Amino acid sequence: MNLADSTASGSVPVIARRPSPLRDYLSLTKPEVTLLVLIATGLGCIMASTSTSASALVHALVGTALVAAGTATLNHYLERSHDARMRRTANRPLPSGRLAPQEVLRFGLVLSVAGVVYLAAIVNLLTSVIGLLALLSYLGLYTPLKRRTAFCTFIGAFPGAAPVLMGWAAVQNALPREAWLLYAILFVWQFPHFLAIAWIYREDYARAGMLMLPPNDLDGAMIFRQIMVCTTALIPLSLAPALLGMAGKTYLVLALLLGLGFLYFAHRASQHRSKGYAKQLLHVSVIYLPIVYAVMVLDKGAW
Repeated sequence: MNLADSTASGSVPVIARRPSPLRDYLSLTKPEVTLLVLIATGLGCIMASTSTSASALVHALVGTALVAAGTATLNHYLERSHDARMRRTANRPLPSGRLAPQEVLRFGLVLSVAGVVYLAAIVNLLTSVIGLLALLSYLGLYTPLKRRTAFCTFIGAFPGAAPVLMGWAAVQNALPREAWLLYAILFVWQFPHFLAIAWIYREDYARAGMLMLPPNDLDGAMIFRQIMVCTTALIPLSLAPALLGMAGKTYLVLALLLGLGFLYFAHRASQHRSKGYAKQLLHVSVIYLPIVYAVMVLDKGAW
């Protein structure tokens, strides 16, 4: 029995609750990240559709969810020793010892294979291939590069933006310029989002030997310059769907206002370079993307 805390003689001990195995397996799939993946996939599906197709949307989401969950689980497996060195990840199922590595490996492989096969059999081959390439590049390139070069964030952005292509391909079985525009928006958005995370947890990453930030950028000048450049570039990119006729004037105005708001928080974070302002930027980035997507989808219907 583990005692989380006990007081003087006669007091009642507080027993630390061990998470259930089901909850541990769920945490391996990184539900919050998978949700963002599915939002991007749904956007691709809806923006590619000329009419509502619930079955295509559901199949795309199910297959993508399996691939994303499998990728996250295998990432836990590959980084278990490094997670054990970081405070924020030391209590994950693998480094804490609640699950065995072989259990996690099998679970991740089953999810990944099931997702790739599901997409190929139920959706189409193009969507399945995109999912497989995203999985392999994330695990085979981005994951090991995190311990070798700060360039890893750029590499990781390629598979990170793949879900929106998967959603589009699931409907049209093709990738026209409109699909690549949505891909570019998601690709660029990742930099202020993940660089803010890297700055917040820079000590943890350094302890685990992960080069998420340039080693010679101790004051964060380079990192926050990148954040400002990418957040600024996101504004014209986010307006382009309206210019291509994918959405209307309402989206154009709201996307501009949202982009300027995002830029304001990026500028504040770059001025202060503190964890507090970086956390604000992180929260804003998580709010910004779904709202832009929602406005785009709603205005597409009106347009």
